[in-house]
Amino acid sequence: MLAGKRILLIIGGGIAAYKSLELIRRLKERGAAVTPVLTRAAQEFVTPLSVSALAGEKAYTDLFDLTDEAEMGHINLSRVADLIVVAPATADLMAKMAGGHADDLASTLLMATDTPVMIAPAMNVRMWEHAATRRNLATLKGDGIRVVGPDKGDMACGEFGPGRMAEPGEIVEAVQAALTDGPLKGKRILVTSGPTHEPIDPVRYIANRSSGAQGTAIAAALASLGAEVVFITGPADTPPPEGVDVIAVQSAAQMLEAVESALPVNAGVFAAAVADWRVKRESGSKIKKQDGELPVLEFAENPDILAQVSAMKAGRPRLVVGFAAETDDVIANATAKRKRKGCDWILANDVSPETGIMGGEENAVHLISESGVEDWPRMGKSEVARKLAERIAQALA
Repeated sequence: MLAGKRILLIIGGGIAAYKSLELIRRLKERGAAVTPVLTRAAQEFVTPLSVSALAGEKAYTDLFDLTDEAEMGHINLSRVADLIVVAPATADLMAKMAGGHADDLASTLLMATDTPVMIAPAMNVRMWEHAATRRNLATLKGDGIRVVGPDKGDMACGEFGPGRMAEPGEIVEAVQAALTDGPLKGKRILVTSGPTHEPIDPVRYIANRSSGAQGTAIAAALASLGAEVVFITGPADTPPPEGVDVIAVQSAAQMLEAVESALPVNAGVFAAAVADWRVKRESGSKIKKQDGELPVLEFAENPDILAQVSAMKAGRPRLVVGFAAETDDVIANATAKRKRKGCDWILANDVSPETGIMGGEENAVHLISESGVEDWPRMGKSEVARKLAERIAQALA
């Protein structure tokens, strides 16, 4: 719950501003007090009156309102909150934040604060993918600003792709996680999850049976202990948890790029079942079946994400955790893998078809570290996640 917590909500000027009304309602349901601030552009989409009525507080709009300066100056307004949430965070607002601009009330509040800040980006897919936005996002993450979303889907402009603002419920969960006083509060942790899809041609790909359930459960468990979680997921069957920064990828190369962009972190949990190989030359068109002839596919080795992160000379996470999905000699193979990869811990499990673990609801793991092997009994994947999250909290304490 958010009882006793005060949220300063900055509403940017985009069509997603209408979601801010539902966000206010949900935050107040959790017990939070919400002080709204609207940019000039935001007022083209929602009115200060409607925002104020839902929040039960005055909606602030003007930097140069002398009455407000006498009652509560913008410096004080920016510092009495427990968390500042920018939703929607437009490309323009993100650029101002990254560049340190302060030419209106919203940007001045963001410059004048030492309060934690969370943004929920929302913009056209081309704007989201633009190099300038990517640079600004990297700068903001480097400054310690939390990011929730954006989601992928249909947009008001008629296009489809990443750029939709995260839903209000997802933002509320992220707020809850950010304000949770757990043992991992202040820690930033990276989790990879799901399979990767390595394209053969436009309609075929190489993949595996990973559902992403264990990685999703781990991300949720870490967030529940107060961690800021960056969740990089391949095309998994299990939807990502709420309250984490979700980055969706398809291939191993894309996952490596996302991992490198997310660093630095305090810990990395590499639960994704990354394909070992890819087709060296992807066909630009569908490979046709020809009588009596079989296509010849030349393979190349995919990047070893776990090994690359473990071997980093600068910026290596304090704790690097890998997974070993084995079908025979589980402990011996996983022990050798830990040494070969250079990671701190390996969670090994038997994914032979008869175990029902891959794609199932339970797991049975062995935690392998420099200290030896620790056998965990078979339990639900959420229980495995909670136990691992608690061990990570102890290791980072």
